[in-house]
Amino acid sequence: MKLFPSIRPYSRGWLRRDLLAALTVWAVLVPEALAYATIAGVSPIVGLYAAPGALLIYAALGSSRRLVTGADAATAALSAAIVGGIVTGDSSAFVQTTAALAICVGVIAFAAGIARLGFVVNFISIPVLRGFIVGLALTIIAGQIPYLFGVESSNGNFFNRIWVFLTHLGQVDLPTVAIGLISLAIILFCKYRRPAVPGSLIAVVLGVAAVNAFDLGAHGVEIVGQVNSDLPSISLPDIGLADLGPLVAGAVGLMLVGFAESLASAKAYPDSEESLDPNRELVGTGAANVGAGLFGGFVVTGSFSKTSINADSGARSQLSGIVVAVLAILTMLFLTGLFEDLPEAALAAVVIAALIHAVDIVGLRDLARIRERGNPLNPANRPDFIASIAALAGVMVFDILPGLFIGIGVSLVLLLYRSSRPRVAELGELKSQPTHWGDRRRHPDALEVPGTVVLRLEAAIFFANAEEIRKEVIGSIRPDTRAVVLDVETVPYIDVTGVYMLRSLYEELRRRQIRLAVARDVGQVEDMMRATGLAGLLADSYVSIDQAVDTVSAGDGSPHDPGQ
Repeated sequence: MKLFPSIRPYSRGWLRRDLLAALTVWAVLVPEALAYATIAGVSPIVGLYAAPGALLIYAALGSSRRLVTGADAATAALSAAIVGGIVTGDSSAFVQTTAALAICVGVIAFAAGIARLGFVVNFISIPVLRGFIVGLALTIIAGQIPYLFGVESSNGNFFNRIWVFLTHLGQVDLPTVAIGLISLAIILFCKYRRPAVPGSLIAVVLGVAAVNAFDLGAHGVEIVGQVNSDLPSISLPDIGLADLGPLVAGAVGLMLVGFAESLASAKAYPDSEESLDPNRELVGTGAANVGAGLFGGFVVTGSFSKTSINADSGARSQLSGIVVAVLAILTMLFLTGLFEDLPEAALAAVVIAALIHAVDIVGLRDLARIRERGNPLNPANRPDFIASIAALAGVMVFDILPGLFIGIGVSLVLLLYRSSRPRVAELGELKSQPTHWGDRRRHPDALEVPGTVVLRLEAAIFFANAEEIRKEVIGSIRPDTRAVVLDVETVPYIDVTGVYMLRSLYEELRRRQIRLAVARDVGQVEDMMRATGLAGLLADSYVSIDQAVDTVSAGDGSPHDPGQ
């Protein structure tokens, strides 16, 4: 495996753009890393611990030229939920377990990449992932709002966090509110009006300046407090073997969500000269998480916001990520003392502003429209909105970690539902285009063939849907039916269960004195029929629908024994 594929060969003309992009990303990464660490339940400096190793390792092993790997609000919240279910009360153990979780996620992702399991991300559908992310974003925002107003916060689900906030409004601290709302306004203004300006960094600097100028820390404004200014040491986290089982179980789900988000971020900003390899992405992000964990950080993933900034700033290679890693190291050595007076309200503003785009109400509305106005000929698309809402509600009602597994479970149920609902279309010859056949529900003028039913199977035939296909075929028979023609050109795959179903269908139709013929059995379908001895169906197999219909309509020949 070639190292640093996005940098070699390197063009000198890229250097200025990569350096400019690195400075821009660094200005966003530092405040976000500090803020996301608080979501993960660890000290803000831990967010910076995760950055250098992750960035350097991904640059060496990843396939995307522009993807920025680092702290992310969604994975930070999942990390806190998983670790919180294992460790309670001991802050040192919480930090160690958080780093161990990052290593577990990394090892699982790395092994999956080596085993070429990049396709696993497809088992979480986009609607389910969208619903999960919206629910997660709303829950995180609900947890950050109390910091914005200086009132008591709580854990738990979305509704519990909102209830605690509302019942403690009497504790609102006006200086904290002023800092929080001004910081949020600055960040949002820069984000939507002046995207080239690092609003998060400006808000953080102004917040620190306000605390020092007016001694706000002594007047009720919560600040970050002491922050270590040394570099992290490389070490394995100290956790008990009893904690390893639940840690690995949580890491699998976290890896799926993180990798899905990372791959989506990389695909959103491709380079014309790059070819994204999902398996290499698994290796790269997996190794990056191992690096982040060994440095004492938490789970990292490809960041959509930082990747978009990197791309918009003109980055041409992962050299920008390497420079950001160096700048993060310099920040830890020389600048961390500045963040000790950072108001927690400013950090909350950074988190809220970063997550507003994740509350994708427009996307949910589009899914609802598909459900309401979806194609009646393809009802399998309609459950997408229900699945999305189920994932969203799972997070908001049952909290983040249960919501994760509800989302994964809904994806698998949706997969099974679609697999078991094959499309079987009845065809007719188009009046306007003789010898062309179309779905009679799409083409009302298509001509029905007297005594012959022509069906197109628009799905693979396998154990999950074989019986449903048989029922559809039997249900399409009319009183005058003497023959059934199956067009299987669009069937990509058939398994042994599917072949046995065809044999059973053949026998059932023969008992009813109905002939079964197959049209356009190409590739694997023909191979399986031949391998399993369906000689009768092969004898009644035709290269076109026209030929099959002409033959069976003329009554040429009689049904063959499928076992001959």
